[in-house]
Amino acid sequence: MAYSLSKPIVIVPYDPQWSILYAQEAARILAVTGGIVLAIEHIGSTAVPGLAAKPIIDMLAAVPELTAVDGCMESLQQLGYVDERIQVSDRRLFCKGPYNEGTHHLHFVRSGSAAWQLPIHFRDFLRSHPQAIEQYAALKQELAAMHGADLDGYTDGKGRFIAAALHQAADRSH
Repeated sequence: MAYSLSKPIVIVPYDPQWSILYAQEAARILAVTGGIVLAIEHIGSTAVPGLAAKPIIDMLAAVPELTAVDGCMESLQQLGYVDERIQVSDRRLFCKGPYNEGTHHLHFVRSGSAAWQLPIHFRDFLRSHPQAIEQYAALKQELAAMHGADLDGYTDGKGRFIAAALHQAADRSH
C-alpha cells in the first residue's frame, strides 16, 4: 500500500537544537516507561551534525521484547505518542503528531537485533564521513523534490545509498 503525506516532504538545514530536543524527549520517555527501555539512541538524519533532514526527531528504544511496550501504552499516550500500528518486522513505531509529519518518531525494537544495530551503524557511518553527509543531503533534497508527498518513493530512493553506506561500514569493522 502506497503512503502519501498530506503535504510535500520538506528537507531543512541541520539544526543544533535537534540534539537538545532528543535529550529532553528521551528523558521523558525513560521516566514513563517503567524501566523496560534498556537503551535509547538518537537516530536518523537529525542525529547527524551538519545533515539536512526532515525535522522529525527519530529515537530508537531497545526493549527485551516488543510485547514489553504494552505495559506503558497509557504513559506514552500521555506524552502525546500514538501507536501507528505500522507493520514493520521487529519494530513498533509510535509517533508524536501525524505519521512522518509530527515532531518525533519512537521506534521500539528488540535489544541486540538488526533493527537495533543497523540504524546506529548508519548514523555512526554518516557522523564519521563528511563527504557522505553531503551526498546524502543532496540525494534527499533531490528525492523530496521528485516525490513531493509520496513517502514510499522518497524512502525507496534512499535505499541504495543506505545499503552502500552500511556495506562500507561493515567492511571497515572487519
